[in-house]
Amino acid sequence: MGRKRGGRPVHGWVVVDKPGGVTSVAVVAAVRRLTGAAKAGHAGTLDPLATGVLPVALGEATKTIPYLAEGRKAYRFTVCWGEARDTDDAEGRVIAESDVRPDAAALEHCLAAFTGTIEQVPPTFSAIKVNGQRAYALARADLPVVLQARPIMIERIALVAMPDRDHAEFAVVCGKGAYMRSLARDIAEAVGTVGHVSLLRRTAVGPFCEDDAISLDKLQALGHSEATLPVVLPVAAALADIPAVTVTVVEARRLQRGQAIAVLPVAQRSPQSAVSRDSVVCAIAEDKPVALAHIKGGEIRPLRVLNL
Repeated sequence: MGRKRGGRPVHGWVVVDKPGGVTSVAVVAAVRRLTGAAKAGHAGTLDPLATGVLPVALGEATKTIPYLAEGRKAYRFTVCWGEARDTDDAEGRVIAESDVRPDAAALEHCLAAFTGTIEQVPPTFSAIKVNGQRAYALARADLPVVLQARPIMIERIALVAMPDRDHAEFAVVCGKGAYMRSLARDIAEAVGTVGHVSLLRRTAVGPFCEDDAISLDKLQALGHSEATLPVVLPVAAALADIPAVTVTVVEARRLQRGQAIAVLPVAQRSPQSAVSRDSVVCAIAEDKPVALAHIKGGEIRPLRVLNL
């Protein structure tokens, strides 16, 4: 018989403004400890060097992590020109140098090539698996790492500032799987130099932005359990980008038992734009999300049941 998980049934999201120098896993552990939640996870790892928006899911909210992770993200990062590093950020060792420093015109000209669906090779020091092992583990052991390019979506990229000749700051809105370290590396190559990320901040994940985030210090200052509950956002907060459909209590019970329901009656009481073939929807009953579901044929089939 499995060991029962300790903690309380806390369900929702704590959006943390992750400080630099700590891992995403450490932030999740801190949030779980402070809220007393039985279960916790995060939507999208941030490197230890990075700061910014790290949504931490508690309880039933962990079931919605894959859907939040699929959403768009926004970043601001600074590239330091003249040094390539093996990690593609400031924490790595220097592997190449260049005296070339790009000007604003060269950078603006090259950004069009980094907009839309592009092919990107992830950093060697990344969590991608190669023959069952993490790429960073192989790299740390000085073993060869060959990663294949893969398609990513860069919705927008803009040059924000050039504080001095050695640095440039960019703002990016992108889809799943985009590495800012790789983007910095490739931009540097496109303008005839080398570079690495010296500062990285995530400013949004799906519907969550900096305004929703609380610093880890402030969260810790609140203390434990009851005092932290006001900062826990509802599970539905992460589902703002998923079309909502209204179901009856009877239909909700069927979905929560893993059974499909007919799409027609639901479509008649829901916005037309929400009900389209092969789409994923959030089924809501009595103002509470009850399931993430897939519209297939004439049915709405539950994918993830939420017990709130």
